[in-house]
Order: sequence, then C-alpha cells, then structure tokens
Amino acid sequence: MTQPALDLVIAALEKIRESSDRAPRASRSLLAQLQTAPRVAASLPATPKSHEGGWEARASSARRRLQPTPNKAELLEPVRERVRACTKCAHLACSRTQTVFGVGNPDADLMFIGEAPGIDEDKQGEPFVGRAGQLLTKILKAMNFARDDVYIANILKCRPDTAPGSFGNRAPTPTEMQTCRPYLVEQIEIIEPKVLVALGAVAVEGLLGMRGTMRELRGRWHAYNGIPLMITYHPAYLLRNQAPSEKRKVWEDMLQVLERLERPITERQRNYFL
Repeated sequence: MTQPALDLVIAALEKIRESSDRAPRASRSLLAQLQTAPRVAASLPATPKSHEGGWEARASSARRRLQPTPNKAELLEPVRERVRACTKCAHLACSRTQTVFGVGNPDADLMFIGEAPGIDEDKQGEPFVGRAGQLLTKILKAMNFARDDVYIANILKCRPDTAPGSFGNRAPTPTEMQTCRPYLVEQIEIIEPKVLVALGAVAVEGLLGMRGTMRELRGRWHAYNGIPLMITYHPAYLLRNQAPSEKRKVWEDMLQVLERLERPITERQRNYFL
C-alpha cells in the first residue's frame, strides 16, 4: 500500500475515533488483506488519482468497513421489540400480561436459560423473580456473581396459559417452544456467552431438541453451537426437593461452571451446600 493510501486510512480512523466512544474495529480478514497489500501493490502499475475507483473510493470503502459496531444492548433491542409485539402463539398473546424477554449483562460470559415465565415473571416482565428466582440469585451470590453480572432468559417469552381457576404453572408444549426458540437463538448469538447453563429438562428440550432424565443429563458438559453447556436442575426442583444431596448436585455443577470460566474457587466454595 502506498503512502497516500495509508494517510487516507489513518485519517479516516482518527476521525472515527474522535466522533465515537468506541474504538474502530477491523475483521481479521481485512487485517490480513492490509498486511499483504504492499506486496500486491508493488507488482501493479501506478493508478492515477483521478481514475475511477482510485484511492479516494478505496479509502471510503475502508471507512465504511471500519465503522464502530453497535454494542450488544443495541443489537438486542430490535429483538426485544419483536418479542413484545409477537402474536405467533395467539392463545399466549391473549393470556399474557406482558412478554418476558431477558435480563442482565449483554456482555456476560455466563448465561442461564430457564423454561418459561411464571405468574410473578408475567406480572413483572423479568425472568426468575419468584421463589425459584430468589434461589437462583442465592446460587449466583455463592458463585460471587450478581444478577447484573450474568444474563438470564427463558425458552418461552410468554407465560403458558392455564385453565380458569387453576393454580400454578404448566410446562410449555413442544410447538410453543419451537415457535419461540428463534428469539432465544438470536439472544445467544448476540451475547456470545462463554458458558451456557440450562435449568431443567424443559430448557434442555427447548434448546437442544432432546429429551432425557436429569439424572442422565446433568453434571457433565454438553455443547450448543460450540458453546459449552452445563445442564442442571431447575431451582423450582430444589424448592420441591429439599434433600441436601440434591442441592449439593446443583452446586457441584456450578463449580464446574466456575472452573470452565477460569474463576477462582475458594475452599469455602468447594465445601458449600445450598
């Protein structure tokens, strides 16, 4: 690359840096092209500056490619709006109070996935705010995470409807999960967590399309599109089954998550029981 071209590119980068709070970014392929450009340019005849497609046009093209990328919160917002207006499951759109998109840090290394909102989540518009959510918050605290440090979402963005007069929640149907799954896929693609945790068998089915007992699935590593996936019990299960042995299983799963994230683990944490 000749000096005039380098001067134009540098000037464009400096202008981007001055007008944005984010540093310019270039793909690896573009950097490789820039590294090989001097050798290629040396073998080519000189091109007049006035020639169509000259250095000015090439610098303009480089400027477009080096524009700062939107942050993850900005990328998630259009998905959130589509979820908010979604009526693909007409029966759920009619019965819900509001959709429950997700909450937490869009730049999180760790992402938790549950099955569907319950009555408390439907009222507040945030996942895991009921009793099960309080237990999840306790688990996170024991891992030295705050809720704002991780990202939490569900397979379904609407609470599954229940018959009038009935109590509790029902599990999502396979059709409901399949219909809503693309929204979660987009969330994962934008957030790009280093580790995923699926909470319960329903979350596993909605995410991976596979069924199995938790005894078979939990406690070992799986993968979703190349992302390490740990499967563990849903916090609601631990509310129903207070056995220390079951609580310890979940904590052992979380210790594996901490190790995969290369987070320090204290002796107190290793001996901890939920």
